[in-house]
Amino acid sequence: MPSRSIPLAFTLALTGCAGGGSVASDASPPPAATASAVASAAPTATAQAAAPESGRPCGALDCRLFDTPEDALAAVLASKPLVLGIGEAHAQKGMEGVDSAAKRFAEHFLPALKGRASDLVVELMLPPKGCKPAEQKVRTQQREVTKHQAASNQNEYVTMGDVARKLGVVPDALRPSCDDLERTAKAGDAAIATMLENIARLAGTKAKELVARNEKAGADKMVVLYGGALHNDATPKAGRKSWSFGPELAKATGSRYVELDVFVPESILDTDSWKAMPWYAHYDRAAHAGATALFKTGPSSWSLIFPKTAK
Repeated sequence: MPSRSIPLAFTLALTGCAGGGSVASDASPPPAATASAVASAAPTATAQAAAPESGRPCGALDCRLFDTPEDALAAVLASKPLVLGIGEAHAQKGMEGVDSAAKRFAEHFLPALKGRASDLVVELMLPPKGCKPAEQKVRTQQREVTKHQAASNQNEYVTMGDVARKLGVVPDALRPSCDDLERTAKAGDAAIATMLENIARLAGTKAKELVARNEKAGADKMVVLYGGALHNDATPKAGRKSWSFGPELAKATGSRYVELDVFVPESILDTDSWKAMPWYAHYDRAAHAGATALFKTGPSSWSLIFPKTAK
């Protein structure tokens, strides 16, 4: 794992709305014995589902309000995950005056993960040398989906890696092979779906490698994945299981996988995609604006809405 900062990648991976909204945006795999040892040492899913217990109750889905994002994160981490999959809705154009989820994660959450997380894998793609034609084709294929994203997204992910490194959390990105890019380039109308599948597979494989390494070294630290709030779903909707690493990592870690979706309130719109979120009907824009709202959306899944940006 490199200790340097992450270089600028060729693309920011695509995203969708967590919970199944419409799409908007060097090691071998761990030996079976190692993965088994991790699972056997893990707490039960029932114990994991007990968090959070702190915060001020605010309604359905165990809604709780916290004075700071760090307090809300601490409640989620009480479940002691081996892998924390954080998903965001990528910042869109026109939101430049509002701190993005990625910026808030770097400022508020990464310092809180110092000493607790070993690695941070971000959803940037770092292709190898020697496959430029396929790389250029993939750039073109994903441009239609990412054209509405804020221009600052990639740089904020790179900054996130720099902040992590300074805190002792090793940053890395997804590293597709030339074959991965070729498959996407040749996928035609299925190119976007192929990209989403590649992201989930690469992130899931990397996380399992890092968990196995930590287990072998006796390091009681978590692996953090950060990217679009589609790939981290613990319970993907029908037809989207191959786009998420959640079920695979839950199985590999003995139910010590936690999904945490993080959203900026200003980005929440009255659209079908947002309305499909399980917490949408219970989020009170006025009453919750000054606090961090945390909703429990599944046995090991939470959605966090940051406070509204101060004027």
